[in-house]
Amino acid sequence: MSKVRTMEEMPLSKFHFKMFGYSAGSAFLDGYIIGIIAVALSVLQSQFDLSLTMMGLIGMATLAGMFFGGIIGGYLTDLTGRKKMFLIDMVVMLVAAILQFFVNDPMQLVILRFILGIAIGADYPIAGALMAEFAPKKERGALLGGINALWYVGYAGSFVAGYLMLGIGNSSWRWMLLSSAVPVLFLLVARLNMPESPRWLANKGREKEAEAILQKTFGDNVIMSVEPETKVKTHFLEIFRNGNGKWIFFVSTFWSILVITTFGIGTYIPEILAQFGFANGTREYLGSAVINMIYLVGLLPFIYLVEKWGRRPTLVWPFLVSSIALVVLGATSGLNMPFAFILVFFIIYGIFNTGMGTHQWVYPNELFPTHIRGTAVGFTTGVSRITSSIGTFLFPSVLAKFGLETTLYICAGLLFIGFIISIFMAPETKNMCLAETSSINNKSKKIKQDSFVPSKSVN
Repeated sequence: MSKVRTMEEMPLSKFHFKMFGYSAGSAFLDGYIIGIIAVALSVLQSQFDLSLTMMGLIGMATLAGMFFGGIIGGYLTDLTGRKKMFLIDMVVMLVAAILQFFVNDPMQLVILRFILGIAIGADYPIAGALMAEFAPKKERGALLGGINALWYVGYAGSFVAGYLMLGIGNSSWRWMLLSSAVPVLFLLVARLNMPESPRWLANKGREKEAEAILQKTFGDNVIMSVEPETKVKTHFLEIFRNGNGKWIFFVSTFWSILVITTFGIGTYIPEILAQFGFANGTREYLGSAVINMIYLVGLLPFIYLVEKWGRRPTLVWPFLVSSIALVVLGATSGLNMPFAFILVFFIIYGIFNTGMGTHQWVYPNELFPTHIRGTAVGFTTGVSRITSSIGTFLFPSVLAKFGLETTLYICAGLLFIGFIISIFMAPETKNMCLAETSSINNKSKKIKQDSFVPSKSVN
């Protein structure tokens, strides 16, 4: 008799890397579509004589759409399936991206950017749920955390692409916005060959289909789990019941604190460095470039450490280190410190702040059961996008009114709150199967949604 293994015990394979590519494409598109509008607006503004209000609407439309897309798309993902929503989402995104080329009124662009935001927001819970439900338990944290790195690749790539298209002339903004259709189309075609999640199928009572995908993907002698599957209906309010509300609060809070400081400080780094006394020459831009590069580099060791040390320490301690780094920067803001000193502490802040950003994908997809995983991730994604947009909007006003020192102290205080909350709430889910991670603190003991044994015996 051959040894029977569960899907989560299978070794890392080419299939898992393909699923990573399908999922990480969501983060890449998010970064690219958000970044490319910044370059396009520099050309678009002069042609349409945009008011500050209209520029703000165009810039904020995508983030606003992500709020609704995350909540609605996540719920539909749990109702209709991961693959189906993955493809529908890409079609909507492709059409909206192409139509940007033909706009002749700023409000049309606002509407299209809002639709793009809805599609991007919906893609987050689909991508995370699918990756989590196929990943081996020993590499699940690294695979989920690694998705976040592709956001920075997409964001940086958008600025490179926009810069290269500036030479086209007055119509360059149209080509910049249209360029986002290229990765969308590529990803749509690639996703046609991906399988549906066996966990979702089994949860909906479609055991034979789930078994067929398991056999096709992993071969014989592979089962979902050692426990029988119980069919459970998806209800939106379930994300607040049976112990799930605690995780909604935890994920929404730490994610919001993280993105408020990340986007606030990251967006205005040149202005911050200028207030440190480095406004002459190009040092503030050099420093900004170096610091933003660290955002991506800082992720890499944490993708390893989230499996080596675990989830809890890679969230708790980076919150504290990031907070201390900002306190030091605030305390020295008026002392004319050397440029290298300031840069080092911003790098320390950037490495740890971005490193713990891996948990934006890890915890949300591990802590909720299959029948509401997409709904919960979509809801927390929406909350994080609203708070990040508010924080980015208010940051320059706070900086102007209270000064650099107080602003950095406020950011440090927020991160310290994240540290305290994580100490009391962050669970350790390292090397756990999804049935275990999603039942921590779950009051409904009868729900065993992440398990499935095929009806036939395995020889």
